[in-house]
Formats: sequence, structure tokens, C-alpha cells
Amino acid sequence: MRKFKTPGTAALLAFEAAARHESFTHAARELFLTESAVSRQIATLETQLGVRLFVRAKQRVVLTRAGRLYGTQVRRTLEQLDRDTLAIMAHGSGGGYLELAVLPTFASEWLIPRMKDFDARHPDVRVNMGVHTDLFTFDETHFEAAIHFGQPTWPGTSSDYLFGEEVVPVCRPSILKGPVRTAADLLAYPLLHSTTRPSAWTQWFAEQHIEDHRALQGVRYELHTMLIAGAAAGLGIALVPKFFVEGQLATLGLTIPFDVKSVAESAYYLVYPTELTHGQPLSVFREWLLDQAKAYRPTYRPDYRPDHRPV
Repeated sequence: MRKFKTPGTAALLAFEAAARHESFTHAARELFLTESAVSRQIATLETQLGVRLFVRAKQRVVLTRAGRLYGTQVRRTLEQLDRDTLAIMAHGSGGGYLELAVLPTFASEWLIPRMKDFDARHPDVRVNMGVHTDLFTFDETHFEAAIHFGQPTWPGTSSDYLFGEEVVPVCRPSILKGPVRTAADLLAYPLLHSTTRPSAWTQWFAEQHIEDHRALQGVRYELHTMLIAGAAAGLGIALVPKFFVEGQLATLGLTIPFDVKSVAESAYYLVYPTELTHGQPLSVFREWLLDQAKAYRPTYRPDYRPDHRPV
């Protein structure tokens, strides 16, 4: 029989709090313990490990290098244990939790406003959302699925096409010096760029058969919400997904100075590890999400279908 060398939970909780604050006093206050009780727990832990975790100097405690490393590992383990505990508690009610990685603007402008409908249909399933804009390995994070913009080439996963993206330039009408009759006229104004899609303007102008070094110039923002805010503040012209601003241009004080259909090569996908395909929270969320996405699928991209494909 395997014998675990894992320290007791009380000692780990005391150490994690003390490591986070680098203070026994603050840890004791947080855990509703006395400072001496925290000190005893950590002394016991150091004895069990045979490693010094803190250096004690007068009224202060400072993490050693080993203590800092162990603190990070213990915190990650406790957080995972907490998630696992909540998940198993939810299973008792026949529901569950789904840990979903999302793109921030997509979540705030499109997904979250629709979640009330999902909650009404599936009150026993909860979807926790966290921001993750880059590709990652599912077995190294707590996420079980992700909303991804790009191509369905995420190794070891299945992917469901949601919908493509039409992009449009937006700005405050007051910055325009006159009518915009051609796409090239936009080059006379400051262009606002996305750091996650640095070639978006270049591609947009290329579709209009325009090549100009000015398409690369201008300030850059990380999020589409920042681009929209920059355009609304009169800082320049932003190129953004049309569905982010459609229906609220007047509210935002924005206009589309030159409206031409431009569809990005990439698209939005729901991505998840293949082995988790049959999890109940993921299954019901997937079914609901694909149904919601139908209305946003462009008729000019008939080659995409909502079936999942291992890649």
C-alpha cells in the first residue's frame, strides 16, 4: 500500500497564508488562529520536510528560496483541490461546473449577455469563465474548454465551428474632415490597431487592392473593448468585429465611415480535449452554444458546419 508523505491540511493552509503575506500575524488573522498556532504549524511542517521555509529576523519572516517555490506549488494544489471539491459537490445535485477559457471582448459583448438563457435552461450547471487569449495545453490548466479565434488546429482537441467574423472600421463622425468615398481615404486618419491581430488593417486594405505603409502605423491596444473605447474617444479609426458594435453605434457615438464586406480568414471555435467530449456540463453547454451561434453564421461561408472535428 502506498504511503503518502503529504503534510496535514492545517499545516498547508497555515503555510500558504503565511507565504502569501510573508507574515504570521496576517496569516493568523485570516485563518482565525493565534499567531503562535500558525508558528507551530509551520515549525511542524519544516520539521517534516527537513527544509527551512522562512528566515526569521526580528519581527519579520521572509521566505527562503525553497519556501517561495513550495508556496507557489501549495497554492496551486489547494486551488485545484477547492475546484475539485466544488465540482463533486455539484455532481450531487445532478449538475456540475464547466471551467471555460474565454476571449475577453467576445465574452463581455456576446457570450455573457446570452448566459441568462443558458441558466434558465440548465439551472444545475454553472459556467466559470477565465480569460486566456493564447493557445495552451489543457492538461496544464484547470480549463475544460475554450473559446478560440483562429483555425481549428489545436492538437489533441475537438473543435466546433461557431461563426466567422466580419470586420468594419468605426470612428467618431467628428474626426472626419469630409466624405469617405474610398477605402484609401481612411489612410489620412490615425488607425488604431489590435496587438493580437497586428496585420488586420493590412489585410483589410489588401482586400480593397491597396498597399500602403501607413496601414501599419498607429497606436496598438490589446483588447477590442479598448479599440472601441479609443474610437469612441476620437483617437482614430478602429477595425473591429461588426457584431461587437452592431445595434449600438449610436449609443457609442460611432459611425462606420466606409462599409464594405470583409470577412476574416479565421473564425470562432469551441475547443475542448477530445477525452472530455462526453462530460455533462460541457455537453449541454456545447449544444446550447452551437444553437446560439447559428444566427451569426454567414451565409457566404457554407463550407463550415457545426459538427465537432478531432484535430
